[in-house]
Amino acid sequence: MTKIPTSYSPTWDGDTRDPLPLVGDEREILTAFLEWHRQTFELKCSGVPLEKLSEKSISPSGLSLHGLIRHLSGAERWWFRTQFAGEDVPMLYYSDDDPDQDFDTLDGDVEEALAVWREECARSREIVANSSLDDTGTSFRTGEPVSLRRIVVHTIAEYARHNGHADLLRERIDGATGL
Repeated sequence: MTKIPTSYSPTWDGDTRDPLPLVGDEREILTAFLEWHRQTFELKCSGVPLEKLSEKSISPSGLSLHGLIRHLSGAERWWFRTQFAGEDVPMLYYSDDDPDQDFDTLDGDVEEALAVWREECARSREIVANSSLDDTGTSFRTGEPVSLRRIVVHTIAEYARHNGHADLLRERIDGATGL
């Protein structure tokens, strides 16, 4: 008899990600997919020597895992804290004079960047847990309302795109694939 899978997310020995649900309400499905992508990104960065995380290994691209960590920290903060919750917090790794510093200016401590990313993810989780998907913040670009649902879907897409970049970077660093 064929075993029926309980999850469509790929797994392997040592995979620490939570399985994706096959059924659930909208909140459960969306938050599970967002968390799965966060966990996937962390797996892609795990086990890499800290000095290698800043390596820009796919020429001519300026991407690095360190840069992606910084970029995703800023994305979590911008979308959940600034755009949705209206918190008055400073931008991370960005200024009008240097808008690409998340990728370009890789000074500072990689462990600190990972800690900031984890803190921003934790704060985003709190915001989502305490809000309805129908609740809105204000888009700074248009001044129009933006729903939490839209922000969660956007963030899933952001992680999916950058997890693909992280796949290539990780493979170039140490040959690891399938994480």
